[in-house]
Amino acid sequence: MEPSIKKVLVPIDFSDYSKNALKYAVNFTKQFNAELLLIYVVEPVIYPPDFSMGQIAIPSVDFEMDKRAVEELDKLAKQEIPNEIKVRSVVKTGKPFIEIIETASEENIDLIIIATHGHTGVEHILFGSTAEKVVRKAPCPVLTLREPIKGFDFRDGLGKEKRNK
Repeated sequence: MEPSIKKVLVPIDFSDYSKNALKYAVNFTKQFNAELLLIYVVEPVIYPPDFSMGQIAIPSVDFEMDKRAVEELDKLAKQEIPNEIKVRSVVKTGKPFIEIIETASEENIDLIIIATHGHTGVEHILFGSTAEKVVRKAPCPVLTLREPIKGFDFRDGLGKEKRNK
């Protein structure tokens, strides 16, 4: 049985890693004539105004962030995704790995293509890896991309195969 890939979810955090994962995903979805769904997760802004009060979130700031994130995602989609590919953008607020996993379930996603940032050592212990958590809990297969991506050159912006000279 051949895998049926109709919907691909690509988490975007606007890092070069995630933009390169998007370029890879564009080429990938072309092969399957699939739909692309971009997701950006806004982590709630938390200000500890006074340690005795604990932490509070400020919703109006989150709303502005959401609006700006949607605009930035749409701009990125226009730059990177050819017109023949069907694309949608989703902005959620919360913990990135949880929102990515829930969106994959809600949207009946067939594949998640996610960049790993390659954190190691202390940085990895402190932050953990969103990609790692997504891999462990996702309701569908996950393709993780770590740079450099074999056979893929981002400098030309088209993701053409590298040629051996």
